[in-house]
Amino acid sequence: MESTCLRLRLKLSLPKSKFSHLKPTSLPFPSTLHYSPLHFTSTHSKALNLAPIKSNSKSNQDLLPIPLSERTFTAWDLASLWIGLVVGVPSYYLAGSLVNLGMSWLQGVFTVFLANLLLLIPLLLMSYPATSLGIPFPVLVRASFGTKGAHIPSLLRAFVACGWFGIESWIGGQTLFLLLFNSSPSSSSFRLEFACFLLFWFAQLAIVLKGMDGIRALEKYSAPILIILVSSLLSWAYFTAGGFGPMLSVPSRLSNSQFWAVFFPSLTANISFWATVAINIPDFARYAKSQKDQVLGQIGLPFFMALFTFTGLAITSSTEVIFGKVVSDPIQLLGKIGGPAIKIISIFGISLATVTTNIAANVVAPANALVSLNPRIFTFKRGAIFTALLGIAFQPWKLLSSSENFVYTWLLGYSALMGPIGGVVLSDYYLVKKMKLDLEGLYLESETSPYYYHNGFSVRALVSFLAGVLPIVPGFLKTAGILSSTSKAFVLAYNNAWFVSFFVSGFVYWVLSQSKENVKTV
Repeated sequence: MESTCLRLRLKLSLPKSKFSHLKPTSLPFPSTLHYSPLHFTSTHSKALNLAPIKSNSKSNQDLLPIPLSERTFTAWDLASLWIGLVVGVPSYYLAGSLVNLGMSWLQGVFTVFLANLLLLIPLLLMSYPATSLGIPFPVLVRASFGTKGAHIPSLLRAFVACGWFGIESWIGGQTLFLLLFNSSPSSSSFRLEFACFLLFWFAQLAIVLKGMDGIRALEKYSAPILIILVSSLLSWAYFTAGGFGPMLSVPSRLSNSQFWAVFFPSLTANISFWATVAINIPDFARYAKSQKDQVLGQIGLPFFMALFTFTGLAITSSTEVIFGKVVSDPIQLLGKIGGPAIKIISIFGISLATVTTNIAANVVAPANALVSLNPRIFTFKRGAIFTALLGIAFQPWKLLSSSENFVYTWLLGYSALMGPIGGVVLSDYYLVKKMKLDLEGLYLESETSPYYYHNGFSVRALVSFLAGVLPIVPGFLKTAGILSSTSKAFVLAYNNAWFVSFFVSGFVYWVLSQSKENVKTV
């Protein structure tokens, strides 16, 4: 990050009833504290340890700032988190989808790498304030959307996560069904498939109920195991198919004009794949020991995804050489390899990959969003259970019915919701507020909070959000089959939904914030 320093103003003359445990008189500072996370000293560390701020009547311990002394995530912990997220059936399925759409392996790997390289920028920018202040996404977003308006982006992110939780859980259930019962899914076997889905669903809850410490331990120790298992499968494909030559000899089925028509929607879909995590990455970055740890731990994302995509494409291509037809589903492939030992290892490996992705990416965000919405009713654990229940309502078996549904409807569709949130939050923090936040004000629900705006809602943020979403709606309705036709401009906007919505919302928010009066009141 550039030499710009974050200056956090904390008014140390705080009401004893709310912040009785803070002792400003013991700190060798004047009444206004300027905190720069880029220049740590022991004094600054003490200042930051003023967190966690004692909760007011509408806060919850799960959302309070994490003190420096309790931040345990190293660069390896965050890298392990991303390895656990990347190595999974949906990532493998996404790679196979690019081949199904006509791309060669090289075109597919390039598309995935470029998408994640672009996504890395908002990912690191969203992580920075969270690591500086130790705050989660539902709290950070209060600065731009308002103390009450923040529930809107938080719940939208939670809504998408619930859908993903259902998808991942269905994949885990399919693993159990296909490998244990050695049969293909059919209408007559749906009840048994659903029973396997529920079994996998309950197994994940047992881990989630252990809280963030359990999630961190799972991700940390799963990463090397997953690397070994994926490497073993790639080695099998390499030696069985006779090397990479036959595996990667399948050319692109797309002409130049056809490639570009597929490339941009695929690029957006790949950005959308992790756009949800990029939005709520503060929920994890707040636990990082330093800015250096969070950057080094996450900067490998494009390489992780490109490498796993290459692995998935190489293995998928090898199946045509080995079996005479393409087997793009890794679960079916493992079933074809056969043998009791292989089945046991396969069930363990795919289940581990699915659980590590699902819990980290699709439970933490909605659980925190629900805690923020109503801390008297929801705790992290209750929010996680509610998330899991909503995952069933999404009927994930329908979302995974085809590559077109997965890429063009699901991934592109929700990117139109994630893009505007990121655009508004980053525009507010970096361009409007110049990286200055009032930590106490983020936790106040009353008019005394500088983020109360208009009855707790930022009109600027909501208008900017809608400005980013509306151009995408006609294209989505056409893709979903609701509209028979629409303008080519709207189709183009939909195919680039994340880019369009992100930059439109961010720009509109910046323009509306040029008036000082607007910044204070709306």
